[in-house]
Amino acid sequence: QVWLVESGGGLVQAGGSLRLSCAASGTIFRFLDVGWFRQAPGKEREFVATLSRDGASTDYADSVKGRFSISRDNVKRLVYLQMNSLKSEDTAVYYCAADSGRPGADVKGYDYWGQGTQVTVSS
Repeated sequence: QVWLVESGGGLVQAGGSLRLSCAASGTIFRFLDVGWFRQAPGKEREFVATLSRDGASTDYADSVKGRFSISRDNVKRLVYLQMNSLKSEDTAVYYCAADSGRPGADVKGYDYWGQGTQVTVSS
């Protein structure tokens, strides 16, 4: 079992930055691919970014490319999402996810999920 706990959300003005963190339990963390997803009110959960277990491969949603960056520290068991140039449409609950497979952008492919952290961008 892997537990994921997100932090770092909050209220920020458009154009600002936030860094989300995801703390993971379990020694198998370094064998897991990780991802960030988000869900706005009334919308389905959507892919934001993913990072392979060795940190060598990343993928981003078109809507965040060039603005968001995913990274990880396998020693500290942390996953980060650096969000720059935030827009009002980035407002959502952000979720950290992990899986032993290669789920990529597939929200249904992840077995482990955090509880989410709210990000609100004011315009």
